[in-house]
Amino acid sequence: MNYYVEHAVVDALMEDVEDMLGDIPSGDHSSLACIPNAQAGKAKLLCKAAGILAGVELAKYICQVVDDEIKFEQFLADGAAIKHGDIAFHIHGEVKSILRAERVILNFMQRMSGIATNTSRYVKAVEGTNTKILDTRKTTPGLRYFEKWAVRIGGGHNHRFGLYDMVMLKDNHIDFCGGVAKAIEAVRVYQEKNNLNLPVEVETRTLQDVEEVMRTGNVTRIMFDNYDTATMKQAVAIVGGKYETEASGGITLDTIRGYAETGVDYISVGALTHSSVSLDLSLKAF
Repeated sequence: MNYYVEHAVVDALMEDVEDMLGDIPSGDHSSLACIPNAQAGKAKLLCKAAGILAGVELAKYICQVVDDEIKFEQFLADGAAIKHGDIAFHIHGEVKSILRAERVILNFMQRMSGIATNTSRYVKAVEGTNTKILDTRKTTPGLRYFEKWAVRIGGGHNHRFGLYDMVMLKDNHIDFCGGVAKAIEAVRVYQEKNNLNLPVEVETRTLQDVEEVMRTGNVTRIMFDNYDTATMKQAVAIVGGKYETEASGGITLDTIRGYAETGVDYISVGALTHSSVSLDLSLKAF
């Protein structure tokens, strides 16, 4: 696993057993009080709602971190369509280890499965078009890697991960810089000076903005922010395939099909991460 996963998992496990103020002795006192040392047991990951399963590979890793003696018996993979009563995996090992891993596994998997399930609905809504569904940076602080992972499991695609991997000129950048053309030119100079070759996306608010971007050039993608479908169809025609196009702003599951049918390449949906409801999963002894 990578840096993000390793550190987040360790932090999540420590959060459960360490009193950060230092007033109470560390440990899982519930298990320490009533579970004998070395007692072995089994538990199953029970799916209690229909949706898309996400976080199985992460659960496997969490078990390894907690206790590398835990045996992980997998039945369902990430991306599987699940229904109430399905069993995703069994874990076998020391009961204290299983109980320590339980809530961390569920917290990650329920959140990730909810995002994957919600993403799959948007992906299905644009099926048959060439439009791809993107997430945004509207993620839970510290959990971005996992939430964007869940989007991919649900069939969506990731937008930029952070501020460092893409230049994205939003309305505030453009207004503070003095206009669309000035902002694009400033980025060109900056990239050249710093030996960078990052993709450049520019947000537009009007068809006049789109035309100005087309005259200026030096971009990778043009975003149409809060356009209605009729205006977006005109904007897509103006771009004419010369640059990638993206729709954003207020697009819902009910309206997304109409936007996809304008021919736009991408639709970014903040709701994939900021408004998904966790999927009901449970880890049960058996």
